[in-house]
Amino acid sequence: MEKDSFKNQTFIQALKNTINGIIYTYKTSRNLKVESIIGICAIILGIVLKLSKIEWAVLVITMFFVLMAEMINSAIEETVDLITEEYNEKAKNAKDIAGGAVTLASLMSIIIGIILFLDKLIVFVFNK
Repeated sequence: MEKDSFKNQTFIQALKNTINGIIYTYKTSRNLKVESIIGICAIILGIVLKLSKIEWAVLVITMFFVLMAEMINSAIEETVDLITEEYNEKAKNAKDIAGGAVTLASLMSIIIGIILFLDKLIVFVFNK
């Protein structure tokens, strides 16, 4: 396959390719599905607890950051698997490091979720 065959010919083709990448990752990554469900739950909780515009911005940025980290992790895993199917310590390290990045993004989202929701949730539950 020629190198130029991977280049997008138009903006629309580039957009289709990125959408295909998102769809492929959703089909193949259980973690992305779980993270998306958690994100939907956070959105519902945000609606119920009436987050402010700034809180919504923080929530959306955090959610997309986790999803992006998971997709980058998936891309790294696909690339490593393309290069070698045999056990290789450097391949393992690359996958572990990418997975670690997702873990850090997830921990960050938990901390931000606590900051955004805990006080409002306590008031909602105990002052009704």
